[in-house]
Amino acid sequence: MNIQIFGKSKCFDTKKAERYFKERRIKYQYIDIDKYGMSRGEFQNVLSAVGLNGLINDKAKDSEIFKYLAYDEDKAEKLFEEQRFIKTPVVRNGKKATAGYEPETWAEWE
Repeated sequence: MNIQIFGKSKCFDTKKAERYFKERRIKYQYIDIDKYGMSRGEFQNVLSAVGLNGLINDKAKDSEIFKYLAYDEDKAEKLFEEQRFIKTPVVRNGKKATAGYEPETWAEWE
C-alpha cells in the first residue's frame, strides 16, 4: 500500500485518519493541503475516485459559492484553485481515494 493523507493540521478527522494508519503500522505520507495542496494529476485522480460532490466540504465557510457555478467543470476548476474547500482528510491509495473519515473503506484496502 502506498498511502497519502492530504489533510489540515487542525482537522480532527485528519488526526483520526493518521491514528488509524499508525495503529495498524501502515506507512503513510502526510501532506498539509493548506501548505502544499494537490498537484493537478493528484486532484484529477481523487476527483475521478470520489466524485465532485463527495470532494466539496459543504460545511466550510463560504462554500456556497459552488451553488452558483452552473457547470461541474467550473466547480472542479474552482475547487482545484481553492483547495481549502476540499473535504479532509483525502486518503489516496494509488487510483483509489476517499474524502472524509472512512475507516471501513480503508480496511478493504488492507
